[in-house]
Amino acid sequence: MKHLGILAHSTEGAALCFRAFCQEGFRELGPYEHPDVTLDCIGLARSMPAWDEGDHDAVRATLALSVERLARAGADFFVCPDNTAHMALERPGADLATPGLHIAEVVADRAARDGRTRVGVLGTRYTMDGPVYPRTLAGRGMAAEVPEAADRHIINKIIFEELVNGVFTEDSRQEYVRIIERLAARGCDAVALVCTEIPLLVTPDVSPLPTLDSTRLLARAAFEASVGHRALPTWRGGPVDA
Repeated sequence: MKHLGILAHSTEGAALCFRAFCQEGFRELGPYEHPDVTLDCIGLARSMPAWDEGDHDAVRATLALSVERLARAGADFFVCPDNTAHMALERPGADLATPGLHIAEVVADRAARDGRTRVGVLGTRYTMDGPVYPRTLAGRGMAAEVPEAADRHIINKIIFEELVNGVFTEDSRQEYVRIIERLAARGCDAVALVCTEIPLLVTPDVSPLPTLDSTRLLARAAFEASVGHRALPTWRGGPVDA
């Protein structure tokens, strides 16, 4: 089995990914068993000024340090359970110390297998306004839809004021449900939960649309790579072709 490195950028999403990865092992390998896994986390506060300034190269440098530490710990490959971070990981630069699975590729592959055609995208304002999901979904023949501006503001505010801090309220859940209902009315046939904390708030039983849970999909893909059920990744950061 291959050793997984988890590149954490926000704590709640990374913790969910770690737990989900280990649970895949419990289900398929037996009680208490899972491939080796190491998690590295540099505090999000280190990167937030750079995010606000649009300095993705500075964020990439911080993330690259985490990947280097994972490699030194013995990781064969990494995952980053933070969708926004992939905007920085895609910046040109020196190869990362280990290859990694790209979270948007994993989500888009599942959407394509499910036969989706128009996918609503919920995440941070950086992700919703950014190119990663429109490009990745379009590459598989699907359209990406984001909420209107006022709803994008609400989604982002809840993420940074509540979800990344482990706060999950019924009022915020209902706001997300309302926004997903609007996406359904616009013709979306699924919603991608592409802030890795959102699946802790919006579960399949409350969502008006089928959900694409980026956190657990990434954990499953990581498990499959660790046990040899899928090829190890080759991407070492930098631009991704459509």
